[in-house]
Amino acid sequence: MNVLSSIMPRAPRTQIAGGIYKVGSRGNGRRTLFHDAVAYELFLELLGASVVRFCWLCHTYCLMPNHFHLLIETPDANISAGTQWLKGRYAQWFNKRNGQTGHVFEGRFYGELVESDEHFVELVRYILNNPVRAGLCADASGWGWSSYRALVGDSKAPSFLTTERVLGQFGRDPRMAREELRRFVLRLPSEDADERWRPVPRPQGLTPGQTLVGRLGDQPKP
Repeated sequence: MNVLSSIMPRAPRTQIAGGIYKVGSRGNGRRTLFHDAVAYELFLELLGASVVRFCWLCHTYCLMPNHFHLLIETPDANISAGTQWLKGRYAQWFNKRNGQTGHVFEGRFYGELVESDEHFVELVRYILNNPVRAGLCADASGWGWSSYRALVGDSKAPSFLTTERVLGQFGRDPRMAREELRRFVLRLPSEDADERWRPVPRPQGLTPGQTLVGRLGDQPKP
């Protein structure tokens, strides 16, 4: 064991105004975070409050039984403050509901800065296919606690979900963009090996994203 590493404080997280982050966290000891629909819905309500409170743009999300994934754009450099607020409020509710104390989440959240438009859409596909990889459903449409159905137009989007940037990567016409997104998410990444996906030209009216390189956090992916 490296003694110095055990006593040195953690490096502060890189936070960038206008950055887009894939962030998430899992239950302490990989324990379940969401035991029923009430828990899932409460977390989404808190996510909506976080979007308003910290002026975030939420581009996609997926809640799993013992962890969550979000794709968040931060006009202000506040990804850490916002994520800590979200986790803290949910942990308070969780402990009160279950009559317990102590940590609900395992360590700090993990985060990844988006590097390009291509990286952005691959993260969307990765997040939305999380329940498929976990064996919880056959495809992304079978999981009700993600933004997939809202993004492809199968259900009404929650007020905190911003759909323009995701759909804008797949075309200027919203209906056709939803169908292209549907095909993209349902197609396995390996099936794109011979013809790598490329973003369409950015539609007018969308704010260009910054190209950000780097990774955050020290918690492994679930």
